[in-house]
Amino acid sequence: MKAWFKHYPAGCEKTVNTQEFKSMVDLLEKSVELYPNKAAFESFATSISYSEVAELSEKFAAYLQQNLGIKKGDRVALMCPNIIPFVVSMWGIIRCGAVQVNVNPLYSPHELQHQLNDAQVDTIVIFSASTPVLAEVIQKTSIKHVIIVELDDLVGKGLPNAPADKRLQNYVKFSEAINSNSTYTPQALTQDDLLFLQYTGGTTGLSKGAMLSHGNIVANILQYREFAKDKIDFGNETIITAIPMYHIFALSVNTLSYFSFGTTNVLIANPRDMPAFVKTWQSTKATIFTGVNTLFNGLVHTPGFSDINFDSLKLTVGGGAPVQEGVSQKWQEITGKRIMEGYGLSETSPVLSLNLGTAQGYTPGIGIPLPSTDISIRDDDNQVVADGESGELCAKGPQVMQGYWKNSDATSESMTEDGYFKTGDIAMMDENGFFHIVDRKKDMILVSGFNVYPNEIEAVMANMPGVLESACIGIPDEKTGEAPKLFVVKTDPSVTESDVISFCRESLTGYKIPRQVAFIDELPKSAVGKLLRRELRSH
Repeated sequence: MKAWFKHYPAGCEKTVNTQEFKSMVDLLEKSVELYPNKAAFESFATSISYSEVAELSEKFAAYLQQNLGIKKGDRVALMCPNIIPFVVSMWGIIRCGAVQVNVNPLYSPHELQHQLNDAQVDTIVIFSASTPVLAEVIQKTSIKHVIIVELDDLVGKGLPNAPADKRLQNYVKFSEAINSNSTYTPQALTQDDLLFLQYTGGTTGLSKGAMLSHGNIVANILQYREFAKDKIDFGNETIITAIPMYHIFALSVNTLSYFSFGTTNVLIANPRDMPAFVKTWQSTKATIFTGVNTLFNGLVHTPGFSDINFDSLKLTVGGGAPVQEGVSQKWQEITGKRIMEGYGLSETSPVLSLNLGTAQGYTPGIGIPLPSTDISIRDDDNQVVADGESGELCAKGPQVMQGYWKNSDATSESMTEDGYFKTGDIAMMDENGFFHIVDRKKDMILVSGFNVYPNEIEAVMANMPGVLESACIGIPDEKTGEAPKLFVVKTDPSVTESDVISFCRESLTGYKIPRQVAFIDELPKSAVGKLLRRELRSH
């Protein structure tokens, strides 16, 4: 009997039947059958129904098959922001039996070249504003076919389209591809077939492609559905998707799970434009919102956000990076709802655990494992540590990837001998069976033999008046080996280094106090809003 089972919601099974859907195409067809006329996605005040998603994606699949010769198992790259063509392209690629390679539209030429070559891609569906990056490297890749998506495709609003880069030749417009009158040939697919190559963030070097199968994603959808079913009004939810859909969190949870629940999904193409984002939210009776810490923090600091009527909002889920307590408190003050934290990785499709609180109320941390998921905290010798002690979080379940694409060494290094995936995150389980992330293994700072976790210092700073956000790294120190250095973005120009150190001293023991404080205009972040501490090392 696992310690966390006592906290499972009433009626939640400890395991799920992962065979409910044969493949993601099966899931698509059953969702369309249940909710044919419901608005599935909304973008720029234009909506598209479930049956329209099916019709348009079939046309796109037919074009890929008949005009480009895409076969089952071929890799197709999709490099788009959160707009309706992303969804149509995605389901079209899936219906061909092809493998979708999710690409960040803000990638540098170097990053794009690595990913396209590593995945051996010859077809890319790309947002027009990203074409200059592709044009820079296309000759050094195996790309033969380019399909260009424009901002106003399928919404017809006359939105400002970015012109395709003139260096690109022989491309096809997405609008032409979905009107080609080709014939679609359904594919025989099983749960073992590869669905996505999901490239990890590459925080330690070149990113690796996590191989996610139809079965991995189906399992995670069903696990989440079982665990959160009393929080889901099937067929009647509205979710806002601001985190990018090429990222595993929004892809699996917002775009696919909530699609199967009959939800209307409001897409935010550019979440960095916070005032426009707030305006969209004001006109949307959102019931569910997912985000990352930096997004929540940005919203609570945006004028107009506190004026939104949040009566319809039932569930806010945070993931991607730890949600700081200070940010969660500000969010609750404004919306009246806590941020419920989840945890997962690209390699786990992604959700491993979720915190929906307990009958006694909210408990901090990343919650408890989903049904059919086991989590084990282990030391460097692969021994399970005692409850309450920190170690590496290792996980097992049907949502764990098939391995890293063309990288058997990295795959074997990431797995324990008894089949658990090693996440690289330091965690502990408390006496209630709730899990808590302490920090990334690689970000830990060793001060005179004591472990210092940047997250702890950053969480303290989230409560300091006059400070927007902070990030902590370890720097070499002659006396202590390493010492914490803190980078701070301030909203009050009068805040000084001594103010910051004094504030930290109130909550942190001596060896955790930052030895140096640097003020900075902006912290480096990934596209999904995760802090890139490694980029601070050159400052």
